[in-house]
Amino acid sequence: MTALPVTSLPMFPLGSVLFPYMPLQLRVFEDRYLVMLSRILKEEPAEFGVVLIERGQEVGGGERRFHYGTVAQITELEASEGFVGVTAQGERRVEVIDWLTEDPHPQAAVRDLAELDWDDDLLPLRDRAEQAVRRALALASEFADQLWPSTVELSRDPTAAAWQIAGIAPLGPLDQIELLRSTSMEQLLTAVIEYTQEAVDSLSAPWPEE
Repeated sequence: MTALPVTSLPMFPLGSVLFPYMPLQLRVFEDRYLVMLSRILKEEPAEFGVVLIERGQEVGGGERRFHYGTVAQITELEASEGFVGVTAQGERRVEVIDWLTEDPHPQAAVRDLAELDWDDDLLPLRDRAEQAVRRALALASEFADQLWPSTVELSRDPTAAAWQIAGIAPLGPLDQIELLRSTSMEQLLTAVIEYTQEAVDSLSAPWPEE
């Protein structure tokens, strides 16, 4: 199998995981990321990489970062007092091969990860994953506000819908990273069901007696 080429990409480490086909909203106020925006907006498409911060914090740098992420393509900008509002869409997955010198924003040498092929034989598995995630969202909403309602609409495209199911599942970032690293659509959907059930079991577990 021919290795995919390595390219340089501006990066935006975050405290959350971005999945393909999922939206991303940012408030950009740090000078280094404003510089990054000014640079990438000169290109078409205007895009940057998003990786999860493993340790540290978003502001000021110095954090450790995971080596798997997603390319975000900018779809809308809104200038406001003190920050720039960015709306983007998750596109393809990437693996960070090497972190490059910051100039002044993070940048990395990355390689695209292979697309996950869809097979209509996976429709029953995808339906199970969707049902599990919707039930989990409904249950989780009883304990805390959720970013996504259990009735959220999914794409009619089966590949997009599969990634959206992973993206809306009420999971922690470490589980999300494992989903992002999936090497097949079957593996992705199976893991969504497994991790979601674990999350439901955790929510349903009785509180320990004092």
